[in-house]
Amino acid sequence: MANPVQTTNDPESNQILAADLLAADESAHYASLTDALEQTVLESFDGGLYIGMMSGTSLDGMDAVLCQFAADMSNKEQTQQPMQLLATYSQDFPPRLREVLLALCQPNGIQALTPSADEPNNQPNSELDWFGWASKAYGEFASEVVNNLLQQSNTDSESVLAIGCHGQTVRHRPQMGFSLQLVDTNVIAERTGISVISDFRRRDMAVGGQGAPLVPAFHQALFADPDSTRVLLNLGGIANITVLPASNHTDNDTLDNHSHVVGYDTGPANLLLDAWTALHTDNDYDAGGAWAQSGQVIEPLLNQLLEHPFFARSYPKSTGREEFNLEWLQEELQRFDHASAHIRYSSADVQATLTELTAISASAQIHLFVQSHKNSAVYVCGGGALNDYLMTRLQAHLPHCHVTTTASLGLHPAWVEAVAFAWLARQTLMGETGNLPAVTGAKKGVVLGQVCFA
Repeated sequence: MANPVQTTNDPESNQILAADLLAADESAHYASLTDALEQTVLESFDGGLYIGMMSGTSLDGMDAVLCQFAADMSNKEQTQQPMQLLATYSQDFPPRLREVLLALCQPNGIQALTPSADEPNNQPNSELDWFGWASKAYGEFASEVVNNLLQQSNTDSESVLAIGCHGQTVRHRPQMGFSLQLVDTNVIAERTGISVISDFRRRDMAVGGQGAPLVPAFHQALFADPDSTRVLLNLGGIANITVLPASNHTDNDTLDNHSHVVGYDTGPANLLLDAWTALHTDNDYDAGGAWAQSGQVIEPLLNQLLEHPFFARSYPKSTGREEFNLEWLQEELQRFDHASAHIRYSSADVQATLTELTAISASAQIHLFVQSHKNSAVYVCGGGALNDYLMTRLQAHLPHCHVTTTASLGLHPAWVEAVAFAWLARQTLMGETGNLPAVTGAKKGVVLGQVCFA
């Protein structure tokens, strides 16, 4: 480090002296700053405990994990596991918070909300007021989830380096260059005593990226194999794929001229399946896909739904509730009924058709990268991995692939995304990039996230 500046009693002289020193040795200043950072506590951030949190597009609840990462996750020869999942916890959203979040996900959706005494009453139709209310409520709920996780795992908050909390996406407009996640991390940091990292998408968007999907970078860090190509399919509210080519490139004939990681959204998944189930049954989701399996696919309707412009777009691409939602589905059904009045169908038939929409749109994209004459594996994660009927339909559309879940890779499919945001928090504290430009379309790799210190 540079010698300390010798000051005088004259403030003006001190300012001149400091300016002269800075101008005389600017390059040395920056070099010493870099050296100083390399010697800080940042070096110990790689092996500590992290909490990852995720509440997906389907808004079925909040998942939280406590995990620890190896210092060098890329070293496949080390005896230590690259990631240890120490504890997990999941909790359903409070009904009112979920209702408000769903309303905020739709433009002008708050118009249908009737405020109670502790909710926005002065401006009941103001999205900003509801956004502020929901941000704090989300922060309080997330804090409760974290504290329950810590209590159940008998973990001291002081031993956790950071929480990676994605927040709730209420608007994702990559074509306009922004994505909006709702969460008050100040509340979480104050209630838990742990620093919180959030706002992962917008730095990627600042360098021309879609801000999504972000999980492929984690998939590469944890699941890439030097000897085989792997395809990860995440079935959350939205479906997205990650193609991980063999790092030694010996099996690149399984890929269609792609040697780098590819990842993007393929279309709707649980978002529509859950919404249609909740509308027509007493359940929040179609357990195991049993209801869909009881119906018949409406082929003309399926073909109509596949005409959505998103499916024809080239990657990188991402989507969400802005494009696929219950209102869109109901409009499509009205259009279908008008053009095909002679076709009779049940609500279970629509569920079967929506399940087929997810399976066929995802498998069609996988076929672009994995040639049919090669035996390949597709590893499914997210809530859709627990939908037996959907898994069956995926296997039917991918006959030359072995369709299984990430459990066969050592991580239960329900916890993959939460672990991913713990990893992203670690990347932020380490000063390491968290995006993959080839996936998001960004001009360069950047450090993601904003830190709210405890």
